[in-house]
Amino acid sequence: MPNRRIRTRPRVVKRVELFTVKDSLFRLAEDIGLSYSAVNGARWVASRWPKHHRQARVSFTVHRILAGISNEEERFTAILTPPGGKARWTPDDASRRVGRQVERPITPQEKASAIHTLARDEEVAAVVTGDLLRRPSVVAQVRQEDRISAAHVLVEDEQIAAVVTGDLLKRPTVVAQVRQEDRVRAVEELTRDDHIAATVTTGLLRRPDVAFRAMSDDTARHQVNHAQVERGRQAREDFERTSPVAPAVKRVDRSVEFLDLITACHAFVAASGRVVPGMRDRQLSDDERVIIHENVARVRATLDWIRRAPAVRRGPSPVPGSRHPRGRAGGRTGHS
Repeated sequence: MPNRRIRTRPRVVKRVELFTVKDSLFRLAEDIGLSYSAVNGARWVASRWPKHHRQARVSFTVHRILAGISNEEERFTAILTPPGGKARWTPDDASRRVGRQVERPITPQEKASAIHTLARDEEVAAVVTGDLLRRPSVVAQVRQEDRISAAHVLVEDEQIAAVVTGDLLKRPTVVAQVRQEDRVRAVEELTRDDHIAATVTTGLLRRPDVAFRAMSDDTARHQVNHAQVERGRQAREDFERTSPVAPAVKRVDRSVEFLDLITACHAFVAASGRVVPGMRDRQLSDDERVIIHENVARVRATLDWIRRAPAVRRGPSPVPGSRHPRGRAGGRTGHS
């Protein structure tokens, strides 16, 4: 039988796709009804505890927490030695061992950490902060710099700042601790309103020491004097405008002014007549003569000013031959 070539078909090999670890864990999680993260976490915990280092009397939760210890020798030793002479580990003991937050805080630091965790939400933090600030004993234990920082934040609203500032300014012990330059600046700000400034100034000028120091300033003294004159002028104008007896008083005032002027002239003439004769035989120095000449010039200027005054100018002209001080008209007084 002749040799025949037998043709065979090539064998077809089906490729079987292999699952990855992640795929396997996903399938396992679906089969047992857990989440992938729970299954993956359990796998990681198992990898941190070889079979011969696992403790049957210790819960899986403690194994999971202590698995966070990076050093293997330290980790394997720690699970065999519960803290504080206790017979077994608890989840909170394990959390303290690795520095995590505990479920039931005991120490102040643990409680503070728990509060911080709960207050991460801003609304919760606001409520907690408000409750704590109502407890004076709690506020008293806060560090000074933290209280100052909190106060600055709380008074960022201008209305709140105004209320707080008003209350603080009512406490003399608080004001006494404010720096002088800050107090001066605060007073300047508070007295920008003219009515407030007038009230404050009136109260301050009633204090003799304050008034004395204020009047040491030339500008302040000038302003006070000017204010007094202006106040008198306004009062006089108001009186003349509203009072029914103003015309009569005005006539009396004019008579008084006339008498004052005549009295001043007579006083000058009398004083000159008393002093000048006694200087007849006295030799004056050059400086004294200069001073006398200067004052005589002032007197002449004053007399010219009186003569040119409207009230004097409107009167009748002097009659020739009228009386002259201590002599006849056109004559001498008897002392040169």
